[in-house]
Amino acid sequence: MLEGYYRDGEPPWDSGVTPPELVALVEGTGSLTPGRALELGCGTGTNAVYLARHGWRVAAVDLVELAVRQAREKADAAGADVTVLCGDATRLDEVGVPGPYDLFFDLSCYCGIPPHRRDAYAAGLTRRAAPGARLLMFGYGPGAFDDSWSGVTADELRARFTGWELIDVTPGTNSVPTFWFTLLRDSAPV
Repeated sequence: MLEGYYRDGEPPWDSGVTPPELVALVEGTGSLTPGRALELGCGTGTNAVYLARHGWRVAAVDLVELAVRQAREKADAAGADVTVLCGDATRLDEVGVPGPYDLFFDLSCYCGIPPHRRDAYAAGLTRRAAPGARLLMFGYGPGAFDDSWSGVTADELRARFTGWELIDVTPGTNSVPTFWFTLLRDSAPV
């Protein structure tokens, strides 16, 4: 199903524009010092390329092979050093992204993962997080889609991400409930 969106050239979640929330984290007041970043559900690589252009060493993962090919092409065309891998964000041990990472970016990947796989996602990120790492996640709220399971809440993130602190929740501007979540990894590994 997801591959069809890329084949048709119009995945609705991949606007080709880096969100201002990521730009603020990278370029704004109190911006992060570039380090290692991992993007989960990278799509065509817009945000991975953006991070690489701003000094980050970037790995990016997507489940859809066509999206991965497009992301690699986009990175090559931009001259951006991005490692783009095809794999499941809930099975990072199989993907080849050992970490540690200082920044994780997720633009609506987690909220589309079935609930029974979300603990594996959280554990995979936690194992790869440097002390003090950040996770910037955009997610749809429950009820945004016509199913009983997609979406994410602050309470769920607090429960699933052991060793992380939810430091910010900002409502999105979409016509359905959306949120920007920022989590901070404890300075000392758990």
